Amino acid sequence: MFNSNSIERDFGKYIKEHSIAVSKLYKCIPDIYNAIELINRCYESKGKVLFFGNGGSAADSQHLAAELVGRYKKNRKAISAIALTTDSSIITAVANDMHFNKIFQRQVEGLANSNDILFAISTSGESINVINAVKAGKKIGCKVVSLTGAKKSLLAKISDISIKAPSYDVNHIQELHILIGHFICEIIEKNYK
Repeated sequence: MFNSNSIERDFGKYIKEHSIAVSKLYKCIPDIYNAIELINRCYESKGKVLFFGNGGSAADSQHLAAELVGRYKKNRKAISAIALTTDSSIITAVANDMHFNKIFQRQVEGLANSNDILFAISTSGESINVINAVKAGKKIGCKVVSLTGAKKSLLAKISDISIKAPSYDVNHIQELHILIGHFICEIIEKNYK
């Protein structure tokens, strides 16, 4: 049964774990800087950012694309971004007629150009449908920024820039991903012309 003492204790433990993970983010600054530079160059060349991932990472993809297309903190022109996680007709058609592992790959093949950035989000860094999309994008000439967890992964290896959230716990990795994503949106918006 729940009681206020156990909730307070457990929540305190959770906050402490989260705080420790956040405090380790400083080691990600070089990769975050490089990602921001790459995204800025993409926008200077009239490119767009295509976000994708599964589950909570799909939600983050939609969230971050919305921050750029809509607004993060200030009123400005829309910034070109797409979440490949939103079109249920494409996703279900490709999953049904081809394979679920191709749901992002086919969209990259149909929508991406060489001056675009693929922003791949995967807590494990091993999601096959995300990796397939990255490989397809690299064939087109897209640059790839990824958000993963701390463990070594294929996604981190094949990305141009991989920001590895310094945690092995999926819940904390997801929390760090949205924190990093929000910061990237803030700086992109601040410099967008």
